Amino acid sequence: MYSAEHPTFSATPTLLRRFGSQLIKSTVLSASTSLRVLALGGEAFPSLTLLKSWRGIDNKTQIFNVYGITEVSSWATFYRIPEQFLNSTLKSELPVPLGFPLLGTVVEVRDTNGFTIQEGRGQVFLGGRNRVCFLDDEMTVPLGMMRATGDLVMVKDGQMFFLGRKDSQIKRHGKRLNIELVQQVAEGLQQVESCAVTWYNQEKLILFLVSKNDLVKEYIFKELQKHLPSHAIPDELLLIDSLPFTSHGKIDVSELNKIYLNYLNLKSECKLNGKEELWGKLQYLWKSILNLSEDPLKVPDESLFLNSGGDSLKSIRLLNEIEKLVGTSVPGLLEIILSSSILEIYNHVLQTVFSDEDLVFSKNYATKRKFSNINQEETSGKSLHQKSVMTLSCDNELTAFTAVSRGSQILSLNTKFLTKLGLCSSAHSSELISQTNIQNVKSLNPPALTGKSKDPSHVAEVSEEGTCVTAAKKMELHVRWKSDTGKCVDASPLVVIPAIDKSSTTVYIGSHSHRMMAIDLHSGKVKWEQILGDRIESSACVSKCGNFIVVGCYNGLVYVLKSNSGEKYWMFPTEDAVKSSATVDPTTGLLYIGSHDQHAYALDIYKKKCVWKLKCGGTVFSSPCLSLIPQHLYVATLGGHLLAINPATGNRVWKHSCGKPLFSSPRCCLQYVCIGCVDGNLLCFTHFGEQVWQFSTSEPIFSSPCASASEQEIFFGSHDCFIYCCNMKGHLQWKFETTSQVYATPFAFHYQEGNNEMLLAAASTDGKLWILESKSGQLQSVYELPGEVFSSPVVWESMLLIGCRNNYVYCLDLLGGYQI
Repeated sequence: MYSAEHPTFSATPTLLRRFGSQLIKSTVLSASTSLRVLALGGEAFPSLTLLKSWRGIDNKTQIFNVYGITEVSSWATFYRIPEQFLNSTLKSELPVPLGFPLLGTVVEVRDTNGFTIQEGRGQVFLGGRNRVCFLDDEMTVPLGMMRATGDLVMVKDGQMFFLGRKDSQIKRHGKRLNIELVQQVAEGLQQVESCAVTWYNQEKLILFLVSKNDLVKEYIFKELQKHLPSHAIPDELLLIDSLPFTSHGKIDVSELNKIYLNYLNLKSECKLNGKEELWGKLQYLWKSILNLSEDPLKVPDESLFLNSGGDSLKSIRLLNEIEKLVGTSVPGLLEIILSSSILEIYNHVLQTVFSDEDLVFSKNYATKRKFSNINQEETSGKSLHQKSVMTLSCDNELTAFTAVSRGSQILSLNTKFLTKLGLCSSAHSSELISQTNIQNVKSLNPPALTGKSKDPSHVAEVSEEGTCVTAAKKMELHVRWKSDTGKCVDASPLVVIPAIDKSSTTVYIGSHSHRMMAIDLHSGKVKWEQILGDRIESSACVSKCGNFIVVGCYNGLVYVLKSNSGEKYWMFPTEDAVKSSATVDPTTGLLYIGSHDQHAYALDIYKKKCVWKLKCGGTVFSSPCLSLIPQHLYVATLGGHLLAINPATGNRVWKHSCGKPLFSSPRCCLQYVCIGCVDGNLLCFTHFGEQVWQFSTSEPIFSSPCASASEQEIFFGSHDCFIYCCNMKGHLQWKFETTSQVYATPFAFHYQEGNNEMLLAAASTDGKLWILESKSGQLQSVYELPGEVFSSPVVWESMLLIGCRNNYVYCLDLLGGYQI
């Protein structure tokens, strides 16, 4: 709106941008302009830095941020931009307030419960006795009616700051995102004339750009990555000549969606013009997904996805983009992405898409990770013997102990009986335990937490790095000790408690630094460390006799180390990286483990031989799970297969194809076996392979399930930032929203302090540890570590153990009985 008598111009910021920054600066906001007032409203106000770039030297136009809605006859608040801000030469990212109510206008900010707030985040409501508008078929409106605007603001020091529309708040990659933030950052880039962002079909973030001159998409992505978190980087960037507008001067989102749909249709019609084009597009996808800076040189042939900054979530994205590019599914591609070079990926796709042509690059010449060769038959159930250098009978040197590992797995061995609490391998049924031993079984339950750790005199002094949010919480977490491993700790702790001398309890854990460490639980003193051949993400497992620790390694070896010294006892070679964690059969002493070479192995560490190996139809990333009744070994693959295997022979009992990769480890209880899938579903099967139910979340599930001691509830996390509790019928009991994705496996434990309750420890990837009441999901305490967390927590007595990507493994005391 323009007035000639009193030169005033009222417009949306987007409409003003149509003039172009040069024209705005030389005419609209020049020194000689007749425009006295520029009122911008109807959209988020531009940044002060951008606004100053539009303003000519010595311009005197007064600039206002105006805000309102049609329901109260348009403008309701105003704020004049101070001259000192406009004249400052400093770059300013300060937000611009919405300002003060106009005469007769009432402004309220309400929280999600409808209560008016004076500080914090909420929705704007507008009204007033004399500010009434009839909408649609309304005939009467109560005096003083307050209208919800759908606009979110932050109230701070009496000022309102616009956050965005409620319908602009989306959940992407498990995190909240205001898409207007993406637009504001893009608008601030020097070569961007104007832009808009859409959430296409609620699944793709699309950035539309009008550029000042020719620019390269990679340059824009590179600049956006400097200012935006990874979950805010657009999926696609489209260069267009001009933005479409509605009759009200706002961006026409429906028209933008049509532009993108046309782009997709055109893209689908453009088939690959041969192998050379595939190679170029694969290089482009590789760089864009890994957020690599623009580089005129091609990606080196030998480059490995995980070593170049990739992770499990990005690998799935690359898989989807490649399959979209070639127009067909590519079996086995995910395993190739995770373990082989870009050239090997290219050759694998070539075999699917151009299978009838001669390959330019032979697969035999592709760069692969080099692993020790092992000539063993790939059969079902055939024994594979290796010559033993020396043998050790597990019956001669037995150590009575309890082993505690992620997912509430507690295994007690070498007493007169054995038991396994939680939900994985070993005894699930009282049938395995004679009636005369029932009382003894109960005595082996882990001691209930009493709010104090043993040997407080041994607590190491630790600086206060974490943050404990204690308001109305019933528990505090304090760092007891931390131990530097040299690099990221993604593996989960194994705690081994000797039956005779519990004061010598040891924590075993490995890290990306190639170090495997044994640490005293109570003092944090390192007992020994052993350098292995490559990165360690596998969590340790203890042998039946208690004398050995077994762990997988990126170099394809399974290491058997002496538990008291770390000395290497045996190294078993597979043909690819071993990220899977071993599980022990408490009856036979056999150890089962998976490899990226797509095999599951049964190892007799005492005779130093592989008893059997089975090809599983996909990379075995997760850890096998053993059930003794019935006798099944459950193995999951990135090819989407869940297999039940006879643990004695290696023969397959049944197989279920889930259709999507399985990063989660299977967990079994008396009746069922459960597993999470990257399609967002938790799947439940009988021990005969029949699917009983599935529970859906909105993002991939990498977290492994954990069952309560009663086996009536199952707990797991999702990349949608929630921790879930379901009953064994697949019905949701509760869910708790964290502040980031949940990759780790929860740990259920008994806490005697405060009504003898059962609690749940969980971790989100942003470093927060969450202690919840397991029956209700009520928050008991939260503690923030100074780094990302992909390790799973383990609790013993009143201590919580966990690894962190700041290179440390932490032991935290759980202190109860507090009400702060």
